[in-house]
Amino acid sequence: MTYQSPLLVRPGAVAADPPDAGVAAHYGDFYAEQHRFADGGWVDLSHHDVVRITGAERLDYLQAMSSQAFAGLDAGRHVETLILSPQGHIEHAFGGWDDGEAFLAHTEPGRGAALAELIESTRFMMRIEAESATEYALIDDATSGLVLVERAALETLAGGGGSGAGGDGAVAGAAGDGSGGVAAAVGADTTVARGAPSGVWAHEALRIAAGRPRFGLDTDHRTIPNELGLIGTVAHVDKGCYRGQETVARVHNLGRPPRRLTRLHLDGSVDRLPARGAEVTADGVAIGFVGSSARHFELGPIALALVKRSTPVDAPLLADGIAASQEILVDPDVGLHVRAALR
Repeated sequence: MTYQSPLLVRPGAVAADPPDAGVAAHYGDFYAEQHRFADGGWVDLSHHDVVRITGAERLDYLQAMSSQAFAGLDAGRHVETLILSPQGHIEHAFGGWDDGEAFLAHTEPGRGAALAELIESTRFMMRIEAESATEYALIDDATSGLVLVERAALETLAGGGGSGAGGDGAVAGAAGDGSGGVAAAVGADTTVARGAPSGVWAHEALRIAAGRPRFGLDTDHRTIPNELGLIGTVAHVDKGCYRGQETVARVHNLGRPPRRLTRLHLDGSVDRLPARGAEVTADGVAIGFVGSSARHFELGPIALALVKRSTPVDAPLLADGIAASQEILVDPDVGLHVRAALR
């Protein structure tokens, strides 16, 4: 059965299309909802999958297998990580919290089962287990950060009161100081989701404006972390070996990844946005592809794209036939030893 959020019964709710099917694209005015979310609102992301990873050696496994440093992870602290192929390409991206008994991971819609299966197939003799945790739902609260709530709490929020999924309903949440601070302890009296929600269109517009890529939308099967500017935050080069680390370290040390993430500012006179996956060209030559796109309440139509590293930063581009200029997110020569100044 296709998932449908209880919040879709709220007045004005319009269902989103895949990959965000099951939650509201907007509730009647996505520009106003961008303002509301930017000013401390919240967004229903309950269509995202949640996986529970348990066992005494769960953090040891994540330390050895994924790109993030998990050794000594504080309970309740939100972290993001990647699982790479042996060649360094991104296979899974997820975030989550450890509560001292389990690591609760949130990932893209429809990706939870594959993540759990990968963990089960690569744990070997390690004492861990991975399973879907369908009793939890993800919310992005602009004040508290990403928060897991009990799905039953969504029924209360659907009623329009918007008074929090807090107290016993709050499972985990990140501190909202903008610095990636220590998360609230699991089960803490954290109040989130006050007031009317914003839809995922508003959430996507602000995400693109912030230059945050989304796995499966702004990436393809060849994407490595260096191309997305994730080195030193989501992908580490000094924590020891993990799967795919050799590629990450080599590109970091030598600089110049094959491609780079860029934000596109699109021609606002065109009455459409580029299709996801559409070709980006320069002088008639294909140099990359469009990922996510949205209409931002201040910046106008914008998109994220992966383009060839060698593409001049001031080159006029066409994204699905729409004129576009670049705003650099990843230095074309990014690396440990080569840091060319942008012109």
